[in-house]
Amino acid sequence: MRLVPVVAAALILSVSAPAFAQEWVEFVSREDRVTVTFPVQPTVTQTTYTSQFGAVLPARVYSAVQGQSRFSLTVADYSQIERILTEKAKACPPGAETCRGGGSSTGAGYFRADIAGAIIYATWQFMQRDAKVTYMGWNNIDLVGGHMLSLTNNADKSRTSAAIYMHANKLYILEGTVPAGYPEPGFFQQSIAWIDENGNGIRYPTLYHQSFPAPPLGGRGGRGQGPGGN
Repeated sequence: MRLVPVVAAALILSVSAPAFAQEWVEFVSREDRVTVTFPVQPTVTQTTYTSQFGAVLPARVYSAVQGQSRFSLTVADYSQIERILTEKAKACPPGAETCRGGGSSTGAGYFRADIAGAIIYATWQFMQRDAKVTYMGWNNIDLVGGHMLSLTNNADKSRTSAAIYMHANKLYILEGTVPAGYPEPGFFQQSIAWIDENGNGIRYPTLYHQSFPAPPLGGRGGRGQGPGGN
């Protein structure tokens, strides 16, 4: 991992609070093949993530705090989900199809359904919070599709902006929360970009979807679509 300083020029222009008028950093993780702009060097925590169908997957959380604002990126590794759920299905009672799976559309233990629905399931977890969802829509970053959400948390009226993507068998969940009255941290959730095994930025020429063969790789490109997007 390495840190590359970048100046958050757009933030300085759009946000008057002195705390935002500072140098941010572009954090690079070759392990998770991703870059994200954080206010400071994030802390990395090894953890697990439980999928919709009960697979306990290895995950990492990159987190940073700036004053009262919090930013995090959770990356869950789905690369072994077929093995995990196939093994889990062996403990199901005979004939319990809703436990065992096995159909062409589901796979053993429902691993295919788990991968296909990973973004929707993660979106649903946000919707279960004690918060009002003020926006939810589709977005893409360098042609990798995903979901974007905005929430107002009922307890303190703080604002959360989130984005969820699935790329190369990994689920990426970005979340930024700022105090009431602050501008939404949409800049954080749209700062994510994809890199290859050599650390080079990548952009697809057509839309990427986890369940289909990846399009041929092109050069690094622009940002996605959504509220506040370029």
